[in-house]
Amino acid sequence: MPGTKEDFISVVIPTLNEDKNIGRVIPKVKEALKGRRYEIIVVDGHSSDRTVQIARKMGAKVIYDEMGKGSALVKGLSRANGNIIVAMDADLSTDPRELGILIHGIKLGYDVCMGSRFMAGGSSEDISIVRRLGNRFFVSLVNALFGSNYSDMCYGYRSFNRNAVNKLDLSEPGFGIETEISIKAQKRGLKVLEVPSVEKKRVAGEAKLMTFRDGYVILRAILKNL
Repeated sequence: MPGTKEDFISVVIPTLNEDKNIGRVIPKVKEALKGRRYEIIVVDGHSSDRTVQIARKMGAKVIYDEMGKGSALVKGLSRANGNIIVAMDADLSTDPRELGILIHGIKLGYDVCMGSRFMAGGSSEDISIVRRLGNRFFVSLVNALFGSNYSDMCYGYRSFNRNAVNKLDLSEPGFGIETEISIKAQKRGLKVLEVPSVEKKRVAGEAKLMTFRDGYVILRAILKNL
């Protein structure tokens, strides 16, 4: 679905206690999308801090989800009005300045455009050796099992066209959501483009990722989609 001048962009941002970050993310998203038609959807996991108040004050649409990152993303994708939808993190680890390349990938006619930290031009300022090795293992496993050629697996900076969201029929509630997207995109014959992305360090607060627990979740998502 090549883009047109009438493209409407939805940016979906799952949050949980990100009041020290969300007030920095939203202005940067707005700056990156200046001159475009867009909406910002914050999907909040019932934060106990001021995340929701700040997001609303800055003009974001706020909806709630109780289950986890995957469930929040699925709900955000389902409520998005755009014909191009971008998923990103709330902690500035995914750089809003890269929104343009993710949007352009969809405008070129791809169904899904995935940021990659491990292709030429990509990198990470915030990944441990254990996480790097784990990502490499899961990428190799998915490529071997499903005939794909991915370079990154566990990174959430991705864009979609509206039809692709409907075809993916996502259901993973937690941190296996990126794995489910990658596998289903391959199995359902969607046109996928990987583009280089630089993962930044989280600006403030604590990361929600727990390496070994979430590694099990990712492995379970792979096995469930065989």
